[in-house]
Amino acid sequence: MSIDFTLSKEQQGIRDMAREFAREHLLPVVREADDEPDPLSGFNLTKPAYREACRQGIAFSMLPKEYGGGGLSNVDFVIAAEEICAVDPGFATTLLVNGLGLLPVWYYGTDEQKERFLTQATNDTTNEFIVGYAASEPPGSPGGTANFDAPAAGGAGMAVTATLDGDEYVVNGRKYWPCNVGGWDNEGADLNLVVVRTDSEAGGTSGLSALIVERGTPGITYRSISTSGQRLAPNCEIVFDNARVPAGNLIEGTRGNGDLLINRNFAWSGPVAGIAAVGVARAAYEDALQWAKTYTAGGASPIIHYQYPGYVLGDVAAKIEAARYFCWKGAHYIDQHDYHGELIGAMNKVLCTEMMMDCVYKCMQVVGVNSVDRQYRFERSLREASILPLYDAGNFGMQRRRIHGV
Repeated sequence: MSIDFTLSKEQQGIRDMAREFAREHLLPVVREADDEPDPLSGFNLTKPAYREACRQGIAFSMLPKEYGGGGLSNVDFVIAAEEICAVDPGFATTLLVNGLGLLPVWYYGTDEQKERFLTQATNDTTNEFIVGYAASEPPGSPGGTANFDAPAAGGAGMAVTATLDGDEYVVNGRKYWPCNVGGWDNEGADLNLVVVRTDSEAGGTSGLSALIVERGTPGITYRSISTSGQRLAPNCEIVFDNARVPAGNLIEGTRGNGDLLINRNFAWSGPVAGIAAVGVARAAYEDALQWAKTYTAGGASPIIHYQYPGYVLGDVAAKIEAARYFCWKGAHYIDQHDYHGELIGAMNKVLCTEMMMDCVYKCMQVVGVNSVDRQYRFERSLREASILPLYDAGNFGMQRRRIHGV
């Protein structure tokens, strides 16, 4: 067995490219976009950075090269993602969701569907092409993503229905929380992958499938959700009112198999969510360390020379290292197992996001009350860290249940 944690020259190049992009193109807009009260206006402030991400091949770097993507392995992808998340995890989520929307087409689509939808994204010349992924639904009976696969009379969990009518599906219902789906103007992303119930008579999972809904489809409205963290990622409510989608847009391998799609997507995104937490905690740690090296609190020497700050920062540094390598392990496993890793992906998500949330707060304790002064970025790091255990399949609502299930 060979284990080597040394980055190759190619991986060092990927890391350095992502770091330069994040610092040169993303960082200058983060504070203004985060402060913007209107979430859609704030999201649009990131458009120049997104265009640059498209130009550099970052936005679709997770897609296979044969369809015009970057062809990055999952390990390479999380190495790059850490650098972007250290500057802003919300923007990184926008990029991640491009993969959540299109990788299932690669997994489950016909050759024609792969060519039609994947190359549509990678060949776009506007550098504004964006893809959404719509699974989450509002709570209620029987709604709620956490119970998407629960058996119950009349079908459980997913309640957005798609009824075949000739050569079209008629879609009705409501989604809540999906990212990117509204696009840049809340008139729709260029492509949205929507998990729907195609068989209302089937209970549990067997009636779920996935449709590609294209921008401009009538009968769909979008409304932005204003969030406390990850404000650079656009979340929406979607309402489908007799929206008609071509039957050929049903991703063939997901027919009656939508639960596997959801679980596979969360397996892939688990290490990415984990590395997002690493990036946020790393930024807080670097800021706290610099503070401790220069701040005296009125004493004779900087506080780094005292045991409490030194011990706390040492503990935080160790946890960041451990979480990073666990995410690399998860990404490597998914690379080796055909993009499956339902157990380790969920473990990545739970352990890393909760441990890194604690690390951010420990860094704030080192800095003290000054950490809540908004001229520093600790308050934003705390808001961002608080989102990570809750989103992308909440750790309590879904991820621990997935681990328990395996």
